[in-house]
Amino acid sequence: MGAMTTLPRGRARTVAYIEAMPDDGQLYELIDGVLVVTPTPEWRHQVARDVLLGQLRAAAPRDVRVLGAPAAAIIDERTWVEPDITVARKADFGDKYLDRPPLLAVEVLSPSNRIYDLNTKFARYERAAIASYWVVDPHELRLVAWELVDGRYVEVADVGPGESWTASRPFEITIAPGELTD
Repeated sequence: MGAMTTLPRGRARTVAYIEAMPDDGQLYELIDGVLVVTPTPEWRHQVARDVLLGQLRAAAPRDVRVLGAPAAAIIDERTWVEPDITVARKADFGDKYLDRPPLLAVEVLSPSNRIYDLNTKFARYERAAIASYWVVDPHELRLVAWELVDGRYVEVADVGPGESWTASRPFEITIAPGELTD
């Protein structure tokens, strides 16, 4: 089962709607007013996210915070997203959420979210001017990275098993996708 969307009846949902919902253990996102419910990820997803999260935290400068989901990034009144990994300046965090778009959003693909992450979230992150967007595929042991150039994402890396890539943004770090899972 893929990510399910619930079309609002009569009006678009807002961040206030999400904040008022009870915590039922589900992952909810809001994309341009449409509520999206994402199923629990599989183990490969979790392992890849946790390994990459540890690598990013170890390499991050002191003024940068690296958070694993759930860590809501509110893009605007009608868009609330929960990247698998969010990298942002500490100064950009408000009392509860990010006040500005993160420096990097990372999504780890699962069979249930592949199309959503590669299309819907890609377009929304680009529109929100998130400087870097990475997608990790734990099945193919692949990482694809894009950086914002003149308001559009440009692919800067596509690496697979046995390869590595050194990112310069949001800080320097070398990633080997083949080492992100057991």
